[in-house]
Amino acid sequence: MQQASTTHTIDVRAALKEGMARLRAASVPSSTLAAELLLMHVLGRDRAWLYTHSESPMDGTAVQDYFALLSRRSAGEPTQYLTGKQEFWGLEFEVTPAVLIPRPETEHVIEIALERLGPRGIKIDMVTGKPSPPLRVADVGTGSGCLAVALAHELPHAEVVATDISEAALEVARRNAARHGASDRVRFDRTNLLEAIGRPLGTFDLIVSNPPYVARSEADTLQREVRDHEPHAALFGGLTGIEIYAQLIEQAAALLAPRGILVLELGYNSADAVRRMFHVQQRWANVAVTKDLAGTPRVLAAERV
Repeated sequence: MQQASTTHTIDVRAALKEGMARLRAASVPSSTLAAELLLMHVLGRDRAWLYTHSESPMDGTAVQDYFALLSRRSAGEPTQYLTGKQEFWGLEFEVTPAVLIPRPETEHVIEIALERLGPRGIKIDMVTGKPSPPLRVADVGTGSGCLAVALAHELPHAEVVATDISEAALEVARRNAARHGASDRVRFDRTNLLEAIGRPLGTFDLIVSNPPYVARSEADTLQREVRDHEPHAALFGGLTGIEIYAQLIEQAAALLAPRGILVLELGYNSADAVRRMFHVQQRWANVAVTKDLAGTPRVLAAERV
């Protein structure tokens, strides 16, 4: 590789080519995409511009900034933390090392929640033409706020309570709610799960959560980007990875109204164990697991009786 290119003016094509090569040599996953995203971030341009203006020269500062980011990405820092953003449900979210990076698989939580709500999720009653009753929604362990904000976006008649144990995460989530015009309908509370939300029993119509579900014993199996950089409090759910589910299901049973819906993202190979937690109690019906596009059991949904 030409080390001189980091200090001399080069064009967009040359910078991108070298960026791809460096990340590929460092065994960075999706190296081409990462090189593109980092260059787009530095230049403040989109992908179409990169390829239609590939002969445009880059000034020395931009070149240095780009290769500095490439070095950090090669060392394992996630691209999303370097650019400070990640798309989820068609919306752009700010992300920092204080929050878990939103994954495409988590969008299944939104899909199943909307499916389970059915007509209740429509602002106007299709039979009477009158406004639907306000929905009361909780997002447990909100992190970046992606689930809470996406649900507020899809359910304009919903009031959302989003909880997290991390104040730093809640600060990011509040900014994301403001970015998408949802601050007036999403309240953020610092608490463990649903312990101190200040609502009476039977108060929610929908509770969703992407809880920590990685077993501590599996830490060494994680990609370095995840293990070394994403917040452990949002990753690890105890020795086996399923400890938090039992507590969350118990709290949800008390806080959901009759016909209220609970939707949980599942960790790898946890579906059977988590499903059994619902059958132990006599307060749930219509318990079902949905697989993601890769065929992995990803989301469990249940209805409070």
